[in-house]
Amino acid sequence: MSRPRLLLNAFTMNTVTHVSYGSWRRTDTRQTEFHTLDPWLELVGILERGTFDSIFFADVVGLYDDFDGGWDTHVVEGLQIPNHDPSALVSALAAATEHLGIVITSSVLQDHPFSFARKISTLDHLSGGRIGWNVVTSALRNSARNFDLPDRVAHDDRYAWAEEYTEVVYKLWEGSWDDDALVQDRERGIHADPRKIHKIDHRSARYAVEGPHLSAPSPQRTPVLFQAGTSGTGRAFAARHAEGVFINQGSPQAAREVIDATRDLAAAAGRARDDIKFFQGLSVVVGSTEEEAARKAADLDESFSVNGLLAHRSGGIGIDFGGLPTDTPIGELAERVEGTRSSIEGLIRAAGGRTDVTIADFVRHKQDDTRIVGTPELIADELERWQDAGVDGVNLQYLVTPGSFADFADHVVPELRKRGLAQHEYTPGTLRHKLSGAGDTLPGSHPARRWRGAFG
Repeated sequence: MSRPRLLLNAFTMNTVTHVSYGSWRRTDTRQTEFHTLDPWLELVGILERGTFDSIFFADVVGLYDDFDGGWDTHVVEGLQIPNHDPSALVSALAAATEHLGIVITSSVLQDHPFSFARKISTLDHLSGGRIGWNVVTSALRNSARNFDLPDRVAHDDRYAWAEEYTEVVYKLWEGSWDDDALVQDRERGIHADPRKIHKIDHRSARYAVEGPHLSAPSPQRTPVLFQAGTSGTGRAFAARHAEGVFINQGSPQAAREVIDATRDLAAAAGRARDDIKFFQGLSVVVGSTEEEAARKAADLDESFSVNGLLAHRSGGIGIDFGGLPTDTPIGELAERVEGTRSSIEGLIRAAGGRTDVTIADFVRHKQDDTRIVGTPELIADELERWQDAGVDGVNLQYLVTPGSFADFADHVVPELRKRGLAQHEYTPGTLRHKLSGAGDTLPGSHPARRWRGAFG
């Protein structure tokens, strides 16, 4: 029985240290050159060579919460500081590529929905319809304080904010312009038909947006929508809105539980279960033999920073691990978390529901449980195991860049192609069409489509 191909996404960030803390010190990585254009151009060339579907930029707009009583560790380790705006890279990367999708993270906190909608439409035009948006709600306290708030908004309230934010941008992208509004009739001197362009007149306690959208509809109208939260509230949001969900579960079984639960919610919301594609976060260490791969993994481990890993996990959930014994059970912390609650919930699920897994387990989670070390054939076998659990694609995390991506493109992808698990060439069309095969714009079952024609 043939398998569907795996979707391939490269996971990175416009910063020196993304998730492989300490590896920036190595001589075989270009992480310290993130502020220049050349390493990004090299990377997207590698990704298109490996027929990756997309590159995904994580982002934060503030410091991670304190570790060991402050933020010195973040600066010393390069814990996502300094970091640069990923959206500023998009035009250059789009010009250097033909097929690769480009997904950027943008928080509801950092940009007004009117200006954000205009930026995304512009980028979607310039890229020929290859833009995706990872919707985030900013769990970090410092992020909130950078944008006029005294502290971060409570977990569930952030998702309520995201509901309204998406409604505003959907109204602009989907409802403000009719499909045939842009006439560009030289003979009659009519550039666009005012009867087919509409103000949206959105009014609420948070936003007042009159419109109309200043950009004509782009190839996708609405970018491909991604989301990464897998808490209960996050899954419900994804079920209503997301076309792609980034998960980071510790085992295929844990991934299966999250995927099934989210698909059930999507069906209850009136969407098709397969409207959502799930991308599991994984890293790989490739060797021509298992012994070679193990040696490479051991060498990489030598460069990892325990302090950096602790500070990242600590800051992501809003509890200072620097002041806690590393054998503290995670179950004792779950009720206190207003940060990325899904991280703790996912670890508990991966441990079979046990709440006695410790902070040390939590820190090792991404490094060990989501890393595959071996030959291309062994890695492909493991990817099939994840696919059997319902995973649609891989969110490939680098250990060094661009080397981790080059190893995958040059050694693992050929094995995946042999098995029918990777494409040999790209399908023409937008990112949405490439991922779903169902056309350039959102399907009628998506909530954004209710605004198409609503203001006529």
